[in-house]
Amino acid sequence: MEPINRTILQTDWITITLFTSFICVLIAKSFDYTRFVNFIILPFNNKYITIYTKKEKLFNWFHILISLFQIINTTLFIYFIWREFLNTGVVKNPFLFPILLVVIFLFITLKTVVQLANGFVFNSYKTFNELIFKKLTYLNYSGIVLCIANIFLTYVAIDHKIIIIIGSILFIAINIIGWLTVLRNYQNFISSYFFYFILYLCALEIAPLVIMGSFLK
Repeated sequence: MEPINRTILQTDWITITLFTSFICVLIAKSFDYTRFVNFIILPFNNKYITIYTKKEKLFNWFHILISLFQIINTTLFIYFIWREFLNTGVVKNPFLFPILLVVIFLFITLKTVVQLANGFVFNSYKTFNELIFKKLTYLNYSGIVLCIANIFLTYVAIDHKIIIIIGSILFIAINIIGWLTVLRNYQNFISSYFFYFILYLCALEIAPLVIMGSFLK
């Protein structure tokens, strides 16, 4: 019997990463199946937003696990963008993905904490909590799109640039829908504090994205 060499593919760690994100979803589903179903049909039915905005909001295990799922897949998608469009020497760094994962996790966490603190400053913590919950819900849902894109980018031999472009467009579209929903639902609140809302938009929404974009560049 001759020994057979086993070749370790580069996709092994990506498979483990995707599997880890799936575990987050499965645990979240086991916690609350009804909530999971309502979350999955979010683009076709606003029931999830209507029910859970008034309940536990941000700090519950379901939301945290779905957020972890989104962060993992967002990081992996960004990694694929780097691999496709940037210097391959950088992508070969074994610490690139863990560094990206930590940076994106801290970015979203700190951004959320600062936004909640802003709610305390303006004595509108409840409103800010609801607003952030709705935005993060759509951001988390866009993680499903990125997960599907990551699967194609990992296992399907097709033009990766097309998948990256389609995934990016859908990701942006879902989050734009989320923002439009927030603006529509809180138009009276925003009009009452329009000047402060512009400051909030520039300081806590646009500026962090510019900083993150500069870091990735």
